Amino acid sequence: MASLIIFGPPGAGKGTQAVELSTRFAVPHISTGDLFRTAVAEQTALGVKAQDYLDRGELVPDDLVIDLIRERLVQPDTQPGWLLDGFPRTVPQAHALDELLTSIDRGLDRVINLVVPDEMLLERLLGRGRKDDSEAVICRRLQVYHDQTAPLIRFYGDRHQLTDIDGSAAVEDVTEAIQAALDNFLPG
Repeated sequence: MASLIIFGPPGAGKGTQAVELSTRFAVPHISTGDLFRTAVAEQTALGVKAQDYLDRGELVPDDLVIDLIRERLVQPDTQPGWLLDGFPRTVPQAHALDELLTSIDRGLDRVINLVVPDEMLLERLLGRGRKDDSEAVICRRLQVYHDQTAPLIRFYGDRHQLTDIDGSAAVEDVTEAIQAALDNFLPG
């Protein structure tokens, strides 16, 4: 059983590692972006509410994100564990996740933090060749990460739940480093 969060700056390789870890631990990879896209496409009640915010170009409020996460974490396939990717992004969201996990009698085993220097992230993101990945946009995204998401490092570190992993290595080496680190913390 593994209940994990993976986070790091844009371009750190979270999605790539999440897919690999999900397979290794046989737990669902829960990406908030994917949850929103599915909810909107299926026109669920939460999807319709989220679409209203997205149509206006606004961030979806935390309470709606938490409702979406709750809906996903109570599904039967999450009983052996889960891997959250893209949530929480802020300390208030981390507190809300704590409350959610308590309310559904679940725990959090470990938080994986992929650490990659900004210069390498910029190079990686520019190398993807996406239209919206200009240097100015990437720098802004990194600044938002440092301002809003990086405080989670201290939040989970103070709780002794955080493992820093060098995300600048080759994909396979990062995966192996995560596996080795988790072997020390996960039950059985």
